[in-house]
Amino acid sequence: MRGIKIYIFYFLSLLLVIDAQAQTSYKTDVLVIGASASGIAAGIQSARMGVQTIIVEPTTWLGGMITAAGVCAFDGNHSMPSGLFGEFREALHKVYGGASKVSTGWVSNTLFEPHVGDSIFKSMVLHTKGLTVKYQFQFVSAIKNNNAITGAIFLHLPTNQKVTIYAKQVIDATELGDVLANAGVPYSLGMEASAVTGEDVHVSETNDIVQDITYVAILKDYGKGTDKTIPKPKNYDPSEFDGACTDYYFNTAKPKPNVDAKKMLDYGKLPNKKYMINWPNSGNDIYLNIVEMNEADREKELVKAKEQTLRFIYFIQHQLGFKNLGLADDEYPTADKLPLIPYHRESRRVKGLVRFDVKHIAKPFDSPNPLYKTGIAVGDYPIDHHHKKNLKAPQHLDFYPVPSFNIPLGSLIPQDISGLIVAEKSISVSNVVNGTTRLQAIALLIGQAAGTLAAQAVQQNLDAQNIPVRKVQLGLLNSNAYIMPYFDVPQSHPQFIATQKIGATGILKGQGVPYSWANRTLFHPDSLVNRTALAQDIADLCLLTPKQQAYLSLSETIDIIIEIAKNKKLATKSASWNLSDKKLLTNQIKQSWQRWKFGSFNPNSYVTRIQFAQLMDATINPFELQQIDHNGKIKPTY
Repeated sequence: MRGIKIYIFYFLSLLLVIDAQAQTSYKTDVLVIGASASGIAAGIQSARMGVQTIIVEPTTWLGGMITAAGVCAFDGNHSMPSGLFGEFREALHKVYGGASKVSTGWVSNTLFEPHVGDSIFKSMVLHTKGLTVKYQFQFVSAIKNNNAITGAIFLHLPTNQKVTIYAKQVIDATELGDVLANAGVPYSLGMEASAVTGEDVHVSETNDIVQDITYVAILKDYGKGTDKTIPKPKNYDPSEFDGACTDYYFNTAKPKPNVDAKKMLDYGKLPNKKYMINWPNSGNDIYLNIVEMNEADREKELVKAKEQTLRFIYFIQHQLGFKNLGLADDEYPTADKLPLIPYHRESRRVKGLVRFDVKHIAKPFDSPNPLYKTGIAVGDYPIDHHHKKNLKAPQHLDFYPVPSFNIPLGSLIPQDISGLIVAEKSISVSNVVNGTTRLQAIALLIGQAAGTLAAQAVQQNLDAQNIPVRKVQLGLLNSNAYIMPYFDVPQSHPQFIATQKIGATGILKGQGVPYSWANRTLFHPDSLVNRTALAQDIADLCLLTPKQQAYLSLSETIDIIIEIAKNKKLATKSASWNLSDKKLLTNQIKQSWQRWKFGSFNPNSYVTRIQFAQLMDATINPFELQQIDHNGKIKPTY
């Protein structure tokens, strides 16, 4: 009997193998290549919107730099928990017992163990209908039909079998932009000269220099008295790490460190007595430009990055005396206990419908092309470049002080090719701007936007560049995401959606404020509406009659609504509001005033910016009334 059971088991296993080998091609609506931070977010968002989605990933982990690379500390967006980033962060809070339990290191407000992040993403996938993840599939080549990407070919690493997946929309969410490069899509790599971008950052010549990479390590405190010192790495010389902290600083020609050894480690202190080792100052950053290499050559070159990190670990253990800190044995399923992938700070950057540069961040409301109106992902982290390990790189880049910002939709869409959307670090930005758009929370939000765009393109049977900007933005707002980076009108605010939408029209502009490591853009919701500024910003909808008053009254706001309704022939289209009779409209607004939580109703009082935003959004809805192109300019109506 036992022999029969073994035979049946063998027979069934054989059938499974034969079936797996027989099925060498698949079809799906959306194909996401790479389960990076952007990739996992894109796949989840796309499937949640009701289209069949496949994510293909070469490793067995989800989340890319956030998890598989070990960069498990969010940089920025602490006050803007937008969309899937906010959802993921809330899941971390539930695992660990609250926000305070993940505020363990000084580099971030949110630090966590990589395997916990991976498990959260896997749980999200499990609960997302229509989403399939294929692990251990290495990208080989894109399938191109004339000027359209229609799928890709992969190598299943365990079986060495080639598999083809056809899709209506493909998202390149690889770490280094491998899909777009293979498909022959134009891109940039390295630094652009200031003369090319118009950015005043004192880069004299275009070059191919990318940022330093890091092979992160997760160390674990095994307890006082234990010795987890690794074998002395080859070519170890402690002087390599001179200046990493004040406890080891002898070469005064190097910059003087401002932290001791304990504070250096606490930089990336994680829950459960673990430490993220991702230290740029005489630490484990390394310069390797492997972007244009094939996969085999990349792996060979990355040995140098691993050796760099192992030397730094030995330095921490041996030279600084932290012998009780050893490589965590409960994080990565790798022989060396190091992460599955390195932390790439820079990638190929597609030449998109628009290119987002530092001028758009520094002065978004003054640009001839108001890209902020097309925003689909928000960030607040300063521009941060790592170039200390390559002396050929400019060691001082002059960055504008920047406020928080939003990324334009057109930066995700390549020029002159259909079927492809670009995410992760390969969006269309300048080299300088990549220094902030590369970060973890923003990458998740870029992915969510890519998934929204892809799903809508499939549902509308249109190419991505033909999906209206406002449609994508509405899809994101309906998914609890920000499209405008307003610090002082959070998601919990009753007028959050109205502020986001009116802000994106430019009718009420915000104020950017560079602010330490968490930049801000302020809407000033309780300030009064300035008539002079409004007259300019609303000119496309109506002309504001000049008056001596500096501020706008509620009664005059109602006049403006009626005037716009007349100009745009809205009076007969609105089923909810009487847009032609001031007395009736005033009474309707009065009835809504308490619901909007605006307090007492007085038509003669001055109106605040938040009140004006709510009134305009509820009655006229200029966000959808005027469609815009990818440069943020109003499309003409015929």
